[in-house]
Amino acid sequence: MAPGSAINVGLLGLGVVGSGVASALLSKGHLYAERVGCPLNLRRVLVRDRGKPRDAGVDPGLLTTDPQEVLADDSLHIVVEVMGGEQPAYDYIKDALNRGRYVVTANKEVMAKHGPELLGLARKRGVDVLYEASVGGGIPIISPLKRDLSANSISYLRAIINGTTNYILTRMGKEGVEFAAALEQAQRLGYAEPDPANDTEGHDAVYKLAILASLAFHTHVRPQDIYREGITRLTARDFRYARELGYAIKLLAVARLDDGSIQARVHPVLVPGEELLAKVDGILNAVEVEGDLLGRVLFQGAGAGALTTSAVMADVLDAAQAIAQRRPPPPWRYEAGVGIRPMSELTTRYYIRMDVTDRPGVLAEIARCFGGNQVSIASVIQKEANETAQTAELVIMTHIAQEAAVQETIRQVSRLETVKEIGNFLRVEG
Repeated sequence: MAPGSAINVGLLGLGVVGSGVASALLSKGHLYAERVGCPLNLRRVLVRDRGKPRDAGVDPGLLTTDPQEVLADDSLHIVVEVMGGEQPAYDYIKDALNRGRYVVTANKEVMAKHGPELLGLARKRGVDVLYEASVGGGIPIISPLKRDLSANSISYLRAIINGTTNYILTRMGKEGVEFAAALEQAQRLGYAEPDPANDTEGHDAVYKLAILASLAFHTHVRPQDIYREGITRLTARDFRYARELGYAIKLLAVARLDDGSIQARVHPVLVPGEELLAKVDGILNAVEVEGDLLGRVLFQGAGAGALTTSAVMADVLDAAQAIAQRRPPPPWRYEAGVGIRPMSELTTRYYIRMDVTDRPGVLAEIARCFGGNQVSIASVIQKEANETAQTAELVIMTHIAQEAAVQETIRQVSRLETVKEIGNFLRVEG
């Protein structure tokens, strides 16, 4: 493009984030022009319904329901995708890259499933895909992993990357309410969707962890490579007992590189109360990274909603500056053949809550199952007794053990006549 020429932007989607992007381009255009060195023009906007009332102040003449009116516009330099979902967003992003456009996206599902392919295609076309907003909303984490931490060999990352579940767990921990009540409160405040399964079952966190782990370890960690558990089995008593033991309960996304293989998992964990991640509450997100040169560092901030606009616009300006300065896309390193370590090989401590018959000899039976699988018991605490049913609730904390051995122990214990129910089972992280 000629020096000083305008950079034209096409926008796919005009929801909360899309409206924020459109409003920023229209209201702050003069400031962006100074930073980039040329004007930024919003040229086309793809919407589902042209007649829907909107507050973004977009000229109705820019709106279209035909994706090709955006994608095939030869005047565009940047395409911003904020539609969400895998399809048709993936096809639109691929189309834009094939046409030599820079792409800015907030789409975690597309980048988790197709990131290496799209990044490779972008390099072939001499452009780039920028996706800071796909993880952490307003927290800058993608760019630091791509640039600021690039001199480090990352050994692990741990993250709270779903604001909805963190809000629910915070309410359960601080107010002692059950899951259903905390979820209803989150829905009432607009933090949770009417169908919250994508958040509460851990799918959203899996997509985000796949993106972070792929960046941190320079390979493709796919969503299906990541072990997943949601938060729906947690009860108020688990939080009460965890607090008594000195822990908080968080839905944690963890990825670790060890001996050339990666273990990646998303599930509720007990986090020692003195750790920084244990104190990340409400809708806040946090990502903890450890590198050989940097040591341990924590990125924290609000992670959802309109704050995502900040990350999208930062990427738009970065792409615009690259175009204006004719700056080549940064190199992208990808290592094939990095193995995925199965969850069965995890070694950590465990919390197990169970209801048992309240009579002599029960603990000896349970201990034999643990000992037979080389799982060492650190403590056994009797929490509550039901005199009518003649049952007692036990909380068992183990020493460090292997996941496969603990799972086999639980299977054996659950078959004992004296064990009425395995109430819950949580891993300890820390």
